[in-house]
Amino acid sequence: MTEPVKKVTIPAQPKRTIGFFEKYLTIWVALGIIAGIVIGHFLGDNIELVRNLEIAKVNIPVAILIWFMIYPMMLQVDFTSIKKIGRKPRGVVWTIIINWLIKPFTMAFFAWLFFTQLYQAWVNPEEAYYYIAGAIILGAAPCTAMVFVWSYLSDGDPNYTLVQVSINDIIVLVAFIPIVGLLLELTGVMLPDVERFQVPYDTLAASVIVFVVVPLVAGVITQRILIKSRGVDWFKKVFLPKLKPISIAALLLTLVLLFSFQGYRIVERPLIILLIAVPLIIQTYFIFFVAWYGGKRLKLKYAVCAPSAMIGASNFFELAVAVAIALFGFDGVMGGAALVTVVGVLVEVPIMLSLVAFANKKKY
Repeated sequence: MTEPVKKVTIPAQPKRTIGFFEKYLTIWVALGIIAGIVIGHFLGDNIELVRNLEIAKVNIPVAILIWFMIYPMMLQVDFTSIKKIGRKPRGVVWTIIINWLIKPFTMAFFAWLFFTQLYQAWVNPEEAYYYIAGAIILGAAPCTAMVFVWSYLSDGDPNYTLVQVSINDIIVLVAFIPIVGLLLELTGVMLPDVERFQVPYDTLAASVIVFVVVPLVAGVITQRILIKSRGVDWFKKVFLPKLKPISIAALLLTLVLLFSFQGYRIVERPLIILLIAVPLIIQTYFIFFVAWYGGKRLKLKYAVCAPSAMIGASNFFELAVAVAIALFGFDGVMGGAALVTVVGVLVEVPIMLSLVAFANKKKY
């Protein structure tokens, strides 16, 4: 007589829920943009006090907020896993191809198409070329800081993201000037002074230290202390989830600050801001989907493909703004180049949040 087979009941997995901030993120972003524009408009020159708090062109309040966004990602970095990335370099190679062989050229194309062909009724030829120059500078500066935030929010691999960003930081030292110079020449933009065309290395160094080195060291130290005292399970299941609302809150405050800094420009010249935003928005979505679907064809894991696409879509706006101002100034017709880089900052955050939502929805 055989005993009846006992049914094994597998405990139900806890249902994953969307946090309060994440669930209503679209609303918070809209409110943040409105609040920023209103604050910038009514405070006027007073907001300049905050805007001018800079070290090497890096705004200190914005840097602090971005640091709070990046820190949770750095807490997840595992140096033992980083060593294994060299065995599977396809994700890194794909990131390099997107950022340096595709993105700068598509940005230049969209800028040329819109500002010299489609916008002839609203933008005169002289203004058009400086808008193109700003777009070129923006497109040749791949993201360093914010991509950690986008990768964190879309559950990207923190180790791979760190390697991808670090390699981009090295390449920008040698590739930024030649690519920008080539594209400016191809589009017919004349530099006011060729000798002034150089990377502001103080801005680059400050950004890498503030947005990569410091949060990485702080994250690794925190990780080791907490795992040793409370254990891995508590660290991953209790501590890390509590940081996500803090990261998103810092992101929203950054949005408020960025829009408040440029609120007066948006109110004074809403049409030109809109005209500039259109090709930048198209470029961002275009390059993201090229990187996303190309990465899937290359059979990249989601946790590698997602941050790779995020890096391609986003920009190193501190570097772009600094270079545009150094080359063309911030006023007059030539100031249009700097204006484009600033608009790039303003449209990037809402767009990237929509791409984070897309990546989370299409996770594979």
